[in-house]
Amino acid sequence: MYDIFEKLKTLNTKPSVTGTPEFLVVGLGNPEPKYDTTRHNAGFMAIDRIAQKTGCKVDQLKFKSLYGMCEIEGKKVMLMKPSTYMNNSGEAVREASQFYKIGSEHIIVIFDDISLDVGKMRIRRKGSDGGHNGIKSIIYLTGSDQYPRIKIGVGKKPHPDYDLAAWVLGHFSDEDMKNLSPVLDNSFEAVKEIVKGNIDRAMNLFN
Repeated sequence: MYDIFEKLKTLNTKPSVTGTPEFLVVGLGNPEPKYDTTRHNAGFMAIDRIAQKTGCKVDQLKFKSLYGMCEIEGKKVMLMKPSTYMNNSGEAVREASQFYKIGSEHIIVIFDDISLDVGKMRIRRKGSDGGHNGIKSIIYLTGSDQYPRIKIGVGKKPHPDYDLAAWVLGHFSDEDMKNLSPVLDNSFEAVKEIVKGNIDRAMNLFN
């Protein structure tokens, strides 16, 4: 029986991807476990789903982040979860992109968006920070806003006076988690299209 389980483990283990990544896929969030299912960690949740689907382990510590290497559509891709906390996300992105000489058009950033309902996703080729502190840090420290981004809807504040920090650091409800799951799947499909050079197709499919 032991031999059977060992063989199954071998079959389910994909060979590790090595070498220089061509793309950097960054999910934004905060690193402590208490933030795991908060709205601000939608980007981390997307990276976890992509890692699950590619058989990648995001468990290596470097570039002020946890990262893992995988292959998507024949391209070497680094999946990254910055460990700097949201407001300093650009430190991790700058270090990794400079080390591997990855241009901004090959940096895909996935993050939460309060202007979109839960269950919605929006892809953009480039753009401003839109008031998002993680994106603001990346633009400031990399000196570019020319990177594709995938915005995951987390819903707007219940009323205008509600504290924004309290809202984004609040946890998804069980119902929201159900609605979020297909979006996390679609974030992987969107990354596949972007990596293939089909960002217009990705926008047509998922926006």
